[in-house]
Amino acid sequence: MPRFPHLLRLPPKLRRRARRQRMATLLALLALVGLLFVPFYIIYKPPRPLISYFVSRWPDVLWRVDLPVLVTSGDPSERPAQRKLVALTIDDAPSEHTRGILEVLRQYDAHATFFVIGGQVPGRQSVLREALALGGHELANHGMHDEPARSLADGALQAQIAEVDAMLQQVYDSVREGRHGGATNTELAQTKPPRYYRPGSGFFSDRMRTLVAQLGYKLVLGGVYPHDAQINYPWLNARHILSMLKPGAIVICHDRRSWTAPMLRKMLPAAIKQGYQFVTVTELLKAGKEGD
Repeated sequence: MPRFPHLLRLPPKLRRRARRQRMATLLALLALVGLLFVPFYIIYKPPRPLISYFVSRWPDVLWRVDLPVLVTSGDPSERPAQRKLVALTIDDAPSEHTRGILEVLRQYDAHATFFVIGGQVPGRQSVLREALALGGHELANHGMHDEPARSLADGALQAQIAEVDAMLQQVYDSVREGRHGGATNTELAQTKPPRYYRPGSGFFSDRMRTLVAQLGYKLVLGGVYPHDAQINYPWLNARHILSMLKPGAIVICHDRRSWTAPMLRKMLPAAIKQGYQFVTVTELLKAGKEGD
């Protein structure tokens, strides 16, 4: 049977045009995937210039702390350096997982600021006392409930902040004075809880900023967040934090998850090996003022 392959082939000019069209289609698909991927990546892992923009756009919100450059030996070849301090913050405390988190922090001599949800405090005051008395940690305000605080009316937000503040003050007083049993520390660095507020869900408005400032609080967010509230892979969350650590960073992690302690167990020794030290927000702010 005769074959006529030359009759089925496109002329060279049309073949080149078809190749160009296929290439253009492929590039368009890749560009579309990139346009869809980039916003998600920026949300997951915001670049440092974006955090710098946040700092300049909302200077009353704490995103990071600029640490002073250490005094060098005068050798021109020596690069300026900063103390490798990082604030570790733990949201959604206390829970049934808090003691496991405290044990990991104790093991690696790491301090943290626990942002406390008031509705979770009843029945768990003892673990908060342990955090203060034995760990060198501090307790701060995360509202009464795990909810988007930005949607709260001013009166409701103010009432929640005041209610949680009263709970935290009771814990500080009981530890300092040795009341109600549990751990005791008569030489607490702070006699009152620091006036930090982290809004539920991490979103704020100009109205909230104004109210929080009027109440004498500072909004504290951060720039290193592994999305561990949703992502339950300790190794992935640990890698995320390690890839974004810089001196003066504020790391956001979450209590109330079984995978937080295993994540810290992976992340802390690796970061410490790089020379980092984990401190409270108050300790980081103090270090930032040392160069003033």
